Amino acid sequence: MSTVKQEQEPRKGGTLRTVKAVLWGFLGVRRRSDYERDITQHKPLQLVAVYLVMAILFVGVLIALAKWAAG
Repeated sequence: MSTVKQEQEPRKGGTLRTVKAVLWGFLGVRRRSDYERDITQHKPLQLVAVYLVMAILFVGVLIALAKWAAG
């Protein structure tokens, strides 16, 4: 009898966990174990999409702050 070992598919990370992972990435403060866990739990497209949205928001806030300060 041969046993077939099934490979487990990576679990999907929730939206909040994805945002948290991207925020830690923005700060550049990440433990290697947390980074490796994020890679296995999140799809790359999901991380890139959240990163782009957050980067656009960040730039928008900086522009609004600069316009307000120059006011």
